[in-house]
Amino acid sequence: MPQPNNRYEQQFLDALKSIFIGAKVEGESGYINLMKIKASYFEKGVFPQLMKDIDTACKPFEKGFREELFDKLYDFFRHYFSESGSIYFRNTAQHHNIYEKVYTDDRDVMLFWKTHMLYYVKTDRLFNSMDVEVDGEEFLFDVSGMELKRANEKRELTYTFKSIKDGKITLTVGYSEKGRKTKVDEIISAVKAKGMALDEETLEKAFTVFQKQSEVDYFINKNAKAFLQEQFDLWLYQYVFKGESVFNETRLRQLQAIKEIAYKIIDFIAQFEDELARVWNKPKFVLNSNYVITLDKIANGDEALLKKIFKHKGMKDQVAEWQELGMVDKKFKLDLVLEKNLLKEPANPQYQYLPLDTRYFKDLELDILALFDDLDASLDGWLIHSENYQALNTLLPKFRELVKAIYIDPPYNTKGSEITYVNDYKHSSWLTLVENRLQVGKMLLQDDGILCVAIDDSEYHRLQNLLSDIFFDKDAALVG
Repeated sequence: MPQPNNRYEQQFLDALKSIFIGAKVEGESGYINLMKIKASYFEKGVFPQLMKDIDTACKPFEKGFREELFDKLYDFFRHYFSESGSIYFRNTAQHHNIYEKVYTDDRDVMLFWKTHMLYYVKTDRLFNSMDVEVDGEEFLFDVSGMELKRANEKRELTYTFKSIKDGKITLTVGYSEKGRKTKVDEIISAVKAKGMALDEETLEKAFTVFQKQSEVDYFINKNAKAFLQEQFDLWLYQYVFKGESVFNETRLRQLQAIKEIAYKIIDFIAQFEDELARVWNKPKFVLNSNYVITLDKIANGDEALLKKIFKHKGMKDQVAEWQELGMVDKKFKLDLVLEKNLLKEPANPQYQYLPLDTRYFKDLELDILALFDDLDASLDGWLIHSENYQALNTLLPKFRELVKAIYIDPPYNTKGSEITYVNDYKHSSWLTLVENRLQVGKMLLQDDGILCVAIDDSEYHRLQNLLSDIFFDKDAALVG
């Protein structure tokens, strides 16, 4: 990328790059991959075309106008980028008087917050590879191969020994898989095997220093073009009527050129942001599904299939699960399920309704499901493991206006609440997270459906206003 010719140009391009790219993030995830594509779009598409358009716009005017153009563009756009590349009211100083309309024809009062025009994606830490020195020991924390968390999974950081070079200990950073934890003893032993001494206290201090990296919210703007154009029109109006005193033909053409370039930049931003929004809202494919079916339904449909299941290698894990759940004891035998009395009835009816999980019998799953003429009608309920917005959005076509009751228990947004969510949302980010999901939930509810929300004092009043805003013609119950 060519180097800009002046300070104003440089600061504007840095701001624009922040809008498109945000802070550099290492690692792998679907969202991070989209951010990398967005960065490429800026470097190879936006920047070259934009500079051509700016050169053309500046030709009719004196050299000083180019510097003013970049200064004015920077003054506007710098308020709308964040370290994650999200576009919203990021930094709106009072003297800029940047605001938006909050009133509508049907209501004279509405709840307003800085991020209400966004989809909340996730809260995550922007971990980057980092050198750390603690008690004379040098460490390199390598996150280059780190797969970031999906949504707000409750997973801890883990560290493994990688190598030692020139006295610097390199540790690979990742997120826990299947409950895996950092094995401090193994790291210390591996370091010792390389001829260096390392104690647990120093290692734990190094972990703490590394983890003090910034935590950010990721958002997608619902309508970036409308949002930024409205804000620019307000900004230009205020600039003209508060800062200008002389208007001649040349000055009017300059102001028009500034607006045209700003609108082109907004178009570039909106094109990709709109694509992100489409990806975010697109119903998702089910990656894996299992069915839990009671034994009586299989026995009544095909007892021979049930006997085949009992001989399956997966039955050992299934019985272990029943024992863990307290459904059977250590003396339990599968023969007890099939045993009949003199009347040809089950001799041990307490075992007839044991739940069979098809995840242990994937090669027999189709045979089991074939026992049901209408599987959907036979199911008593669905248990879905997913990022909740994606799950709600995917279920919407099937269950629109069919749900009788919704109970939600969102993060309480206070460190005093004993919950395990990522729990550092500020009030505005928290409202956006909840609003996105309540809007879809409203479309799932029947007209006379019930919504209950569990919350504590920290967000009670903000949530009450939000519910009134979304369900303004309905009553909502908050469980304290």
